Formats: sequence, structure tokens, C-alpha cells
Amino acid sequence: MSDRTMSLTVVLDNTYRTDDIQEIVNAVKMIKGVSAVGVNVAEPDSYIAYSRARTDLLNKILDILSEEKK
Repeated sequence: MSDRTMSLTVVLDNTYRTDDIQEIVNAVKMIKGVSAVGVNVAEPDSYIAYSRARTDLLNKILDILSEEKK
């Protein structure tokens, strides 16, 4: 028997003004099986986490590239 899914999380590619994403919200609501769509406001903590993850990824890429030159 397979697992049952009750929700999905959608992450936007950037931060947008709340009034500018209404078209996206409406489009997601039109998908079959969608019961509700909530909007999460970006806070400083989310920006910090994104920046740290991006820096970590960049450092890993730079390490890989520097190893190739050796």
C-alpha cells in the first residue's frame, strides 16, 4: 500500500510583493485537487537561511573547481 499525501509545498523562485502574486495563487487554486492556498510572508530568518544555503553551495562548487585544477 502506498503512502497518502495531504499537502504540497510550493517555493517561489524569488520574493514577491503579496499583491503581485495573486495570479500565481489563482492558478494554483485551479489545479485539480487543490482545496486551499496559503501565502507565507518572507521574514528575515528565511532570507538568512537562503543566503547561508547559497553561500554553502557556492563554496562547494568552488572547492570542486579548485580540485580540478590540481
